[in-house]
Amino acid sequence: MSGLFDLKAMALRIPALLIAITFHEYAHARMAYHFGDPTAKAHGRLTLNPLQHLDPMGTLTLLLFGIGWAKPVPINPYYFRDYRKGIFWVSLAGPLTNFLLAFVSLFLFYLLAVINVGSPLLFEILFAVVWVNIVLGVFNLVPIPPLDGSKIFAVLAPRSLQGFYRQLEPYATVILLLLILTRALGAIIFPVTRAIYAAMTFVIRLLLPI
Repeated sequence: MSGLFDLKAMALRIPALLIAITFHEYAHARMAYHFGDPTAKAHGRLTLNPLQHLDPMGTLTLLLFGIGWAKPVPINPYYFRDYRKGIFWVSLAGPLTNFLLAFVSLFLFYLLAVINVGSPLLFEILFAVVWVNIVLGVFNLVPIPPLDGSKIFAVLAPRSLQGFYRQLEPYATVILLLLILTRALGAIIFPVTRAIYAAMTFVIRLLLPI
């Protein structure tokens, strides 16, 4: 029974994963292009085609452990009209898009429930979209290279810490995998995820007659 449940949960995460990763990476590419960098567009990443954005290892860990990553969007910050502002907003665009997708999906979930429209499968998919997007958004804000949070932190942090981040980057994938496999990262991320979910639910209950 538990095996069937796990397979079902994994199957539900697949469309949610495709939506979350695709819009996350597209947001990075679009924001970089907005600030004057054509690199992502030249590499075919300014697209909503999920196959252009999936990272095999990151996708597998997201399916199995609920935490993962996509193929990084290539950027050349020297194209940015404002270097620090460009790095900040390009990095933040992905997580913010995930949180927006989660909020819209949760709003739709409650709206359909209020008007009594939709199948149980649709509700399960919507809930998976909400959960995966919040997790992906929070995960990417963790300040470990090459996650978005490290770039945001590097822009806001003193210059003395920026050298440390550059030294850490070659080992980032190993560090992330260890933190994921030992569930240490999940112990931090999932409480934050639940808090954000609760905040979104509170706002939506104010907007809808629930």
